[in-house]
Amino acid sequence: MTLVKSLLAAAALTVFAAPAMAKTPTGDKAPSFSVVDTNGVAHSSDSLKGKTVILEWTNHQCPYVVKHYSSDNMQNTQKQLASGDTVWISVISSAPGKQGYVSASEANDLTASRAAAPSAVVLDPSGTFGRAYDAKTTPHMYVIDPSGTLVYQGAIDSNRSSNPATIPGATNYVKAAMADLSAGNPVAIGDTQPYGCTIKY
Repeated sequence: MTLVKSLLAAAALTVFAAPAMAKTPTGDKAPSFSVVDTNGVAHSSDSLKGKTVILEWTNHQCPYVVKHYSSDNMQNTQKQLASGDTVWISVISSAPGKQGYVSASEANDLTASRAAAPSAVVLDPSGTFGRAYDAKTTPHMYVIDPSGTLVYQGAIDSNRSSNPATIPGATNYVKAAMADLSAGNPVAIGDTQPYGCTIKY
């Protein structure tokens, strides 16, 4: 590994100002974070104040993640929502040697090969980021409003199958939460049970 790659790998580790170890109730302030993505760009709770933040926990080898990427559902949701004042951060919390673990360059290759459109991809091999948010599955989704309040957490949609054919008839909870925010309304469904593969901490 070159010095540059070593530095990038080290920089991609997550550092938290105030790590939490239990589920943060919807409606409370979201756990603080400070991270560096796979391209060496820093993102933090402080720097993202005033923006809506969507967090997506992912593992490219999980059949439930494959469901949403093979159908382009996740990419289309990213492209629809991650623009302007909305930042979408995909998080990979797989530990070294476990399913879904990738290097920064491999993560970038995955993003390109799937035509994914997150604002950033963050590696979390220590599991610090995931545990701070009590992330359980891939996918596991979170929406943080511009004030830093956690307004949605749970599944991406209402159908727990791994079959992509079920997507058109499902309610996309992330889109619904964002529509409520855009309309200036409280998020009607703020907490659902996530489904998918367990995160490989």
